[in-house]
Amino acid sequence: MNSDELPMPSTADTRQSESIADTREQEEVSDRPSGEPLGIQEASAQTLMEEERLTLVERVEAEQVLPSISAVGTSTSTEVGQRVVDLQRREQALRREIATLQASQARLQEETAAAQAAMGRLVQEGLKELEQRKQSLQISVEQLERRQERIRNEMRTTFAGVSQDLAIRVQSFKDYLVGSLQDLALAAEQLELPQPGAPMTQSPERSAVKEERVSKAATTPQFAEQSFQEQTKKIRNLLDQYRNRPDYYGSAWQLRRTFEPVHAERVSNWFFTQGGRGAVRTMGSRLQNILIASAAISILHTLYGDRLRALVLAQSPERLGEWRRGLQDCLGITRSEFGPERGVGLFEDPFALAQKADRLMKDGLMPLIIIDETEEDISLSLLQFSLWLAFAPNPQAQTYSY
Repeated sequence: MNSDELPMPSTADTRQSESIADTREQEEVSDRPSGEPLGIQEASAQTLMEEERLTLVERVEAEQVLPSISAVGTSTSTEVGQRVVDLQRREQALRREIATLQASQARLQEETAAAQAAMGRLVQEGLKELEQRKQSLQISVEQLERRQERIRNEMRTTFAGVSQDLAIRVQSFKDYLVGSLQDLALAAEQLELPQPGAPMTQSPERSAVKEERVSKAATTPQFAEQSFQEQTKKIRNLLDQYRNRPDYYGSAWQLRRTFEPVHAERVSNWFFTQGGRGAVRTMGSRLQNILIASAAISILHTLYGDRLRALVLAQSPERLGEWRRGLQDCLGITRSEFGPERGVGLFEDPFALAQKADRLMKDGLMPLIIIDETEEDISLSLLQFSLWLAFAPNPQAQTYSY
């Protein structure tokens, strides 16, 4: 029997109770005379009997039900106690799980906060680096734009005003020729010519001294002397041409790169103040120094032609390789121009360079010694030659190196 259901009285018991009540009722009715109507008292008595019968039936049913209810109550209380214990155990397990989940949640929140902070720092550092790169790129773009505008202006002036410039130069050359011819005619008129019959003799000592002077003047240029005014004028014209009218596709040994006023100032000072022998403050970059040396080589090659020999001194093959590439780029020469018997010589040892320059002097050639910035000490054997250009490092700046 299910513990949740109450016991119901059987059908036999109910029928027995009803038969007993009917028997009593029949006995009472038989005592009454037949055919006599029921009076008020009898009706009241009958009503009371019905109530007693119903009460008796309810008592019998209650007596039958009470044992089953007590049994059901006992079994139900036991099951309820077990369920209460089970629920308490589940409650404790759920509480432990909730505590574990709360600890995990707190740990995850801490890890999430730390990850967000680290990500924020990374984003800030990345933004800072990007800002720096943006600024550097903007500076580079501005420099390139200025250089582009300068090149456009130079090309515009070079190609648009080339006819006028040529006309001015032709007229200047014409004036120079006319003046030279006039001076030559005046000098010829003042010259005392010998008589036709008089012998023209000259002592050997005088002719030897004259040849020595001519050779010395040819191999030892003096750019600062007044006797070389025409040569000085030509050098200044070349410097102005390099600065104002650069020729990027000119012939070999001609400067092919943009020449700034700061470069022209250093080259002019080396020619006219130092007389072609001295040190020049470095530009802070080997490429800029190569540009200055290339301008000096181009001017000297224009003045003296193939007699010029450029000898470059540097400490390592890497620096000499950079000099070779820079001179090729600035002067438009090929790699075949570099070598011991070529137009440009590359040396790591100052003693070997001095020996080569001495042999060139004996052969009637003109050596130009170029000393890299990284050379800390200059050999005294190099200072005896008439042309040498050294780049002095800036004491306030750190020198570059490979």
